[in-house]
Parts: sequence; structure tokens; C-alpha cells
Amino acid sequence: MAVSLQKGQKVSLTKDNPNLSKIIVGLGWDTNKYDGGADFDLDTAAFLLGASGKVTCDEDFVFYNNLKHTSGSVVHMGDNLTGAGEGDDEQIKIDLTLVPANIDKIDFTVTIHEADARKQNFGQVSNAYIHIVDETNNKELIRYDLGEDFSIETAVVVGEIYRNNGEWKFNAIGSGFSGGLAALGRNFGVNI
Repeated sequence: MAVSLQKGQKVSLTKDNPNLSKIIVGLGWDTNKYDGGADFDLDTAAFLLGASGKVTCDEDFVFYNNLKHTSGSVVHMGDNLTGAGEGDDEQIKIDLTLVPANIDKIDFTVTIHEADARKQNFGQVSNAYIHIVDETNNKELIRYDLGEDFSIETAVVVGEIYRNNGEWKFNAIGSGFSGGLAALGRNFGVNI
């Protein structure tokens, strides 16, 4: 049974799963029905961050135009342009054993593509979640349902995994941003 988290909660991934090495970070969402005339395209990204809380180089930003980190530790499984269907809308695979030693944490985000032009925001998104699955046995380890507490935001830092005293832990963040992917990139030190 997966651990279900609330915003701000932190839990160890490796304490109860000492051999955990390969995980799938799955993110999903639904869009509310509205008469905006444009389809929603939500995009997942991962930012590999050093001790400063910033990327060490632009390649530490893994998203639909950079699907694999140079270390091979983080692989984005591709851009879902519609979000249709059940289950995860996008997934990122992580091999914890390959994460470079200078990376302290990996933040997972979701943004709305062309949000301003399409007049879209996270107030129109529902049932958003992140969960972490052990890739070796497909067992869901943790799940964080974001709730409906967004309005004008066009980007969300959903959660992060981070190193702590030799363990990997997960932090349920659920923090919204305006300005979409560009604002997130600047926040994490990516040259946009």
C-alpha cells in the first residue's frame, strides 16, 4: 500500500526499501471542461539541482526537448500532447545509482504549454497527482494528490526527491508559479 502524502510532508524512499534503485515518477491530471477553444498541453520536467538549489548546467534540465540527462540517471519518457486516457500522463524514469554525486535533489514540475496565449491556468486542471513506483516490481511507493488549490498559476513544482544522510527522500511541494516554464527555468538557474 502506497503512502499518501499531504502538501509539505516528507518521507524516506529508501529506508523501507533499501535496495531501491530504479523508480518511475508518474504524473497525471485532468482538465476541466471549459469553452476556451484550445486543447490543454501539460508538460512534465525534472530539474537536477546542486547544493545551491540551482542546476549545475543547462543539461540538468530534463524535459520534452532534452529527454535524457547526460549521466543516464534521468530519462523523460516523452511528451503527451493531450493528457487523454487513464493513468499517468507523463513519466520520468530515474536510476538512483546513476545520479551524479554533485546533485542533491531532483525537482519535478508541470507546466501548461502556451498558457498565456491559450488563456489557461491550473485553476482549470483537476485530479493532479505525482506518484513514485518501484520499477522492478511496479509497486506504488508514495502518492501525492495536489488538490484544487490553484487559480492563475501556469506552472507547479509538484515534488522532489533529495539526498539526506545516505537516503533518498521525497518532499510533497505543490507550489504554484506564474510565468510558465520560462519562470521555472530562471528560478532553477537554467539559461532560457
